[in-house]
Amino acid sequence: MAELFYVFLNVILPVFAIVLLGAILGGKLQLEARTLTRAAYYVFVPAFIFQAISSAQVPFSSALKMLLFIIITHLVAVLVAGGIGRILGHSREMIAAFVMIAAFGNVGNYGLAVIRFRLGDESVAPATIYFVAISITAFVICVGAAGWAHGGVHGAFWKVLKTPALWATVPATLVSAGDLQIPLMLDRMIGLLADAMIPVMLFALGLQLFEQGKVHLTGNVVLGTAIRLILVPGLALLIAQLFGLSRIESASGVLQAAMPAAVLVSIIAKENSIVPDFVTSVVVVSTLLSVVTLSVLMVVL
Repeated sequence: MAELFYVFLNVILPVFAIVLLGAILGGKLQLEARTLTRAAYYVFVPAFIFQAISSAQVPFSSALKMLLFIIITHLVAVLVAGGIGRILGHSREMIAAFVMIAAFGNVGNYGLAVIRFRLGDESVAPATIYFVAISITAFVICVGAAGWAHGGVHGAFWKVLKTPALWATVPATLVSAGDLQIPLMLDRMIGLLADAMIPVMLFALGLQLFEQGKVHLTGNVVLGTAIRLILVPGLALLIAQLFGLSRIESASGVLQAAMPAAVLVSIIAKENSIVPDFVTSVVVVSTLLSVVTLSVLMVVL
């Protein structure tokens, strides 16, 4: 019990407090989340990814195992979530929503911050690898599911190619693999931008939650939240055993799998008319309940 309280107070609460700060100040200062999220998406996130991967000392074999582990976990989770929707006799839109929720957790701002606080600086590299892998995989799945719900998929591949996080991964991998040195000026500039990513994204998350509007607590919302916070990390715990990962690699992946639904899922749902009220409600409810579920999981790990 003492460890659970310690994790809540010193790992979860500092992160969640910044999210709440963004939600509280959003209305009072008339701030818009879009400005911060776009800055983070195009500037801070690529800088963070470049710094983390270019400076990481992760053997190729370990990186490959981590990628296979996390991708397989989310593919299985998506199949199970879609199956649950079909068994319950839901519409194509609702099934697609379950799939999107299972695929995309808030692995960037929220996940990276709490994992670093709990597991230390050693976890930044594997957590970042998981972040990139989940983001790209989930984006393809979400756009594909939305297209399937309406009878077709258009532009998913091109949208993925335009993802700034993907742009940063390639040169970062080349620098790391080739043991190259980048100019000191550029290194310091990237470092400053990378350090700003997590606080900016956490504050923006609070603004986004403030802008989400009403929350409808229905049986499907509870089920969608359970899929995101219980099913996906449960599968990750089981599948991780098959890959012989180190404790840090395994724990980082399981925790990334346990993150609440990403706000981006709500945005994709709104843009594609995939039961947006339901998806938005799951994003908000899963984010609030993750304070409890993540605290418990961190003690178990």
